[in-house]
Amino acid sequence: MAKGVEIRATTVAAFGPAAAIGLLGGTAVSLAAPVLSPVLLLLPLLVVGVWVWRRCGRAWRLLGVALVGFAWTGLHAGYALSRQLPPEWERRQATVSGRIVEMPAHEVRRTRFAFRVDGGDDQPAPLRGRLLRLSWYSEDRVERERLRAGQRWRWKLRLRAPRGLRNPGGADAEKYALMQGLSANGYLVAAEQAQLLAPASGLEALRERLSDRIRDAVAAPSSRYVRALALGDTRALDERDWEVLRANGLTHLIAISGFHVGLVAGFFALIVRGVWRLRPGLARRWPRPIAAASAAATGALLYAALAGFALPTVRTLLMIAVVAGVRLSRRPFEGAAALALAAIAVLLVDPLAVLGAGFWLSFLGVAWLLWCLPRSGPRPSLLREFLSAQGVATLGLLPACVALFGQASLAGPLANLLAVPWWGLVVVPLALIGTGLDLLWTGAGEGAWRLAALCFDLSWPCFERLATGGLALWWLPQAPWFALPLALLGAFWLLLPRGVPGKPLALLLWLPLLWPDRNLPQPGEAELTVIDVGQGLSVHVRTARHELLYDFGPAVVDGYDAGERAVLPTLRALGVRSLDRLVVSHADNDHAGGLEAVARAYPGDDRRAPEGAGIALARACVAGEAWTWDGVRFRFLHPPPYFPYLRNESSCVLRIDTAHGAVLLTGDIGEVVERDLVRRDRESGRRDLRADVVLVPHHGSRGSSDPAFVAATGARHALISSGYGNRYGHPKPQVLTRWRAAGASVWDTSRGGALRLRLAAEGLELETRRQAHPRLWDAARRVEAAPPGLSYRPD
Repeated sequence: MAKGVEIRATTVAAFGPAAAIGLLGGTAVSLAAPVLSPVLLLLPLLVVGVWVWRRCGRAWRLLGVALVGFAWTGLHAGYALSRQLPPEWERRQATVSGRIVEMPAHEVRRTRFAFRVDGGDDQPAPLRGRLLRLSWYSEDRVERERLRAGQRWRWKLRLRAPRGLRNPGGADAEKYALMQGLSANGYLVAAEQAQLLAPASGLEALRERLSDRIRDAVAAPSSRYVRALALGDTRALDERDWEVLRANGLTHLIAISGFHVGLVAGFFALIVRGVWRLRPGLARRWPRPIAAASAAATGALLYAALAGFALPTVRTLLMIAVVAGVRLSRRPFEGAAALALAAIAVLLVDPLAVLGAGFWLSFLGVAWLLWCLPRSGPRPSLLREFLSAQGVATLGLLPACVALFGQASLAGPLANLLAVPWWGLVVVPLALIGTGLDLLWTGAGEGAWRLAALCFDLSWPCFERLATGGLALWWLPQAPWFALPLALLGAFWLLLPRGVPGKPLALLLWLPLLWPDRNLPQPGEAELTVIDVGQGLSVHVRTARHELLYDFGPAVVDGYDAGERAVLPTLRALGVRSLDRLVVSHADNDHAGGLEAVARAYPGDDRRAPEGAGIALARACVAGEAWTWDGVRFRFLHPPPYFPYLRNESSCVLRIDTAHGAVLLTGDIGEVVERDLVRRDRESGRRDLRADVVLVPHHGSRGSSDPAFVAATGARHALISSGYGNRYGHPKPQVLTRWRAAGASVWDTSRGGALRLRLAAEGLELETRRQAHPRLWDAARRVEAAPPGLSYRPD
């Protein structure tokens, strides 16, 4: 008997909290490494780790489980990267057949969807069984709406390996592709020749039919929220909807998440408990706790399937399955042990889940609640228990939210106090009941859906008003790596029982996260960031107390907006609170497209643009106009007075003189204007073109970078803003050769991501985002040998 107890205790310890922490640590170290470890190293490490985990004592067990986490994660990451499109295939078109595996998202000019290629020998070898993210570009939306989830199609594609922009604070598309198992992005070629091979079928087709029924049954605008809450279908939510949700900290409630899966699992468990109470004889065959646990796991499985087995639902399904398994084993497990076992299960099934914010928020939230909320003694009232849980979650998860998203919702605690009980106990159950009824009998759920929409409408105006408050959303600069551990330690200190001394001092541990050092330039110094906006331009210039933004990147109506997706996240990560001046070099879309999005976030009327460019509220930039900020002099060199607006050739050319060097921002001027600038420079004798750093004109096009202009600048560094695989082939090889022959080091955003330059007393410092923050999934390393000139539409 004693030996059996000892074996069970050893088993519990081997899969307890310490083992979960060790496994998580090894996983995190593997994914944080700048390069992927070779398979010949990972396989022996995995074998050794498993042996140590299972055979050695407690002191060595943590090392063994960490080795397992490191090796297992490295093998998963290596396999996922090996399935991405080879660089030599990026110039090709391919004809493939397969199935649409998610509900297509129909936009004004394109439709986006995920597509799984068939695994047969008749498919191109690098694409067999691969998951692709595709777009169909067409003005005919009716034609595109023929696409349905679950259909099988054959069509011709042009593909590229997953590639994204790299900026401070920006989303990492390459990390997302690794986490999702995405092999390539692409778009349809000759879409009119596509062949439908089989009609819609399967779970995704069922989800889309249910979504259509909700849309048809609920006429109110809130129908889109009912679809999101019931099925995780967020396609109809626009940017304004997400802004309100982010400002109120409610994004975790609106789309299907662990909360919804847990709600369904609890509902199934309550039904079984009720039936067992009505029929006590059933307990003789199957004890009520065992039956309830099995029902909860079954309900979670069914709902996860209905939600398309999205990653958050799969993670929660695994957690519920582990808890149900513990119940079925009839072994005593504390909450912490069950949570640890669930974490181990998730990490062993999908270690790449660590790359997602949902993993950290889910487990951290439950861990805080298990540690802080009372487990014995007099049970508090339901209201007090709810308020305590909300307070613990808000304080405990705030550091993680700031570190993961760069923001904190000051309205979030109040909004969640209203939304969690109202949406969680009223709106979501009604939406789910409607879905369940409609599955049993078509049309039976319409009343429940309409009632869910009505209840949602009662609360939404309140959240819209909260979102408009000036303090609703607090954007925070990127903090150093040690800020998050310190803030978590501060949260732990603050949540200790009453009477623990020194709690006010815990707030000091939050300062590196909430008030990080922005490392601002000193007087006479300047810092420039060439933001990675794809095929376009945006440059942020900072002095000791002033901020300037030169250009704003491209934007497509009802599509990709670099101002929203690249420029604003970068400015927020850099801690920019206001912009003192906006300069639009000229009105072409790749330079001025993002202006509106930036101006909404940073309102101000100090704008400069060429005369006749048609930029609202802008004064003309004229050669000779100058101003000084914090010991740094700014002066326009072009266009001269009365110069006609000629688009590229009218670009505002801005010279920046610091105490430690000069920078020249050139817009899209071509050879004619470059020669004129050289002529004027010689006539004036001021050597205005002489600069340490030059932004290469017109993204390195063939019609720019005249040899005389290149020689006149004498630049040590030539910066290029271009999009990877752009249709123009920028920068041209002969232009790169010209600048390098003149002695300049060439830096390109398409290869290095955002370029950060500092002109300071210590000298001129320049770094690329990809060099400063290397990642093992970095796509740039995979295409160093790929030929230039590829042609892709923006994603």
